[in-house]
Amino acid sequence: MNTDSTSGARSHARAQARQADLRIPATPDGVDPTTVIWAESIPGNGYATKVLPRGSRIRLIDIEGGACANLLLYRAEAPWERLNVADTMKVPWQAYLGTGHPLLSDQGRVLATVVADSSGHHDMLCGPDATGRQLLLLGAIKHGMDIRDVAPSVSLFRGVRVDPVTGALEFTGSAGPGAALDLLIHLPVVLVVANAAHPLDPDPPATGLDVLGWRAGEQLADLINRDPEYLRAVQNTEAVVRAW
Repeated sequence: MNTDSTSGARSHARAQARQADLRIPATPDGVDPTTVIWAESIPGNGYATKVLPRGSRIRLIDIEGGACANLLLYRAEAPWERLNVADTMKVPWQAYLGTGHPLLSDQGRVLATVVADSSGHHDMLCGPDATGRQLLLLGAIKHGMDIRDVAPSVSLFRGVRVDPVTGALEFTGSAGPGAALDLLIHLPVVLVVANAAHPLDPDPPATGLDVLGWRAGEQLADLINRDPEYLRAVQNTEAVVRAW
C-alpha cells in the first residue's frame, strides 16, 4: 500500500488497526474492577510503558508460553534512580528471580517486590536482544530519557541458569502458557516493558504478553520477605516516603 500521500498513509494506518489485536485482558478474580489502573495486551515485538503509583500491583502473564518481558523501572519523580540489576542480584544473595525478591534501585531502595510467581523461568544475566533494546529505548524516550538511560533489564518468562561446573549459561525456556508474575510497587515508578526475544532463545515464538495493574496499597504492610537485607532496603524506601 502506497503511503506517499496523506490518503494512502491514512488507509495504511486504518488497515493496520483492523489487523491489530485489541483484546483487553479480563480483571483478575477477586480484584475490584474499580481499582484497575492498567489492562493491556502487548504483542510479540511490542512494548508498553506506564507511570504507576506506590501501592500498585502489576501482573504480567505469558498467555501462550512464548512471551519474554524485558523490564525496566525508573523512580517517577527522580528518574536518575532506576532499577539496578547488579544490586538486585547482589543484595539478596540470589541471581534467580522468584517470590519475595526485591527489584532494587542503585540507591538501595525497593522499587518493587515479586509477590507471586508461577513461572520460575526468568533471567537477570543476559538482557534483551537488539530489538528488545530498541523497544525499551522507545519507552524511555516517551518519558524524556534517551539511550543512556536504557540500563540492563530483567527478562521474565524465559529462564537462564548457570552450570555449577562450567559456569556456562544454560537457556531453560518457558514454563508454558498462562505463567504469571506479580509485582508490588513500593515507590512511584515509570515501568517500561518490551515483549521481545531472549538472546539465547534458538527459536523465539514471540507471542503475546498481558499486563494488568490495580491499586493494592494495603499490601505494602504485609512484607513477604523477612531477610535482613530486604528489611533494610524497605527501611530506606519508607524513609523517602516519610520525607514527602
